[in-house]
Amino acid sequence: MGTTKGERRREELITAAAALLRSGGFDAVRHRAVAERAGLPLASTTYYFSSLEELVTAAVERTGRDELAEVREQLDALPEGPLGADELVELILDHLIGRESRERGLEAALLRFERLVGAGRRPYLAPSMRKMRSDFEALLAEILARSGRSLDPTAVRDLVSLVDGALVSALIEADPDPRAVGRELLLRTL
Repeated sequence: MGTTKGERRREELITAAAALLRSGGFDAVRHRAVAERAGLPLASTTYYFSSLEELVTAAVERTGRDELAEVREQLDALPEGPLGADELVELILDHLIGRESRERGLEAALLRFERLVGAGRRPYLAPSMRKMRSDFEALLAEILARSGRSLDPTAVRDLVSLVDGALVSALIEADPDPRAVGRELLLRTL
C-alpha cells in the first residue's frame, strides 16, 4: 500500500466515500457503492481498508477537512478588516451548516445534521468528531475575532449550541429555509 498507485487508489476511495457521505449520509457509504463511485474493483475497498468502519472514519475525516478548507478559503478571500454583520452571519452559517444550504436549504441542512447526529450511533467516530469539533470551533473563533467579536472557547461552544438548537427546531418543523432561522438568531445574538 506504500506505492504511489496504492496511495492514489486509497485516496480515490476516500474521495468517493466522502462524496457519498455528503450526498446520502452514512447509509450511502457501502463497499460496493464506494468502489463503483471510485471506478475501482469492489475488492479494492477491503484491500485498502480493514473494515467498513475504517472507510467511514476516513470519509468523515475527509469531509470535515474539506468543509474546514471551504470556509477557510472564503475567509481568506475576504478583504482585510472587520466583517459587516450580514457578511459575518453568512460566513458563520456556511461554517455551521454548509455553503450548499444557500441553494438547497432544508435538504442540505438535513443531510448535514443527519451526518452529525448519526455519528453518535458510531462510537468509533468519537475521537474524529471531537477533533473536528475542536477545529471547527477554533475556526469560528477566528471568524468572530476577525470581526472584532472575540469570544473565549466556552462562549464559542455556547454560540454553536444555540445555533444548532435553533436549526434542529427548524428541521423538526420542516422549515423550508432553516438557514433563515439561523440567520435571524445570529443577527439578534451578535
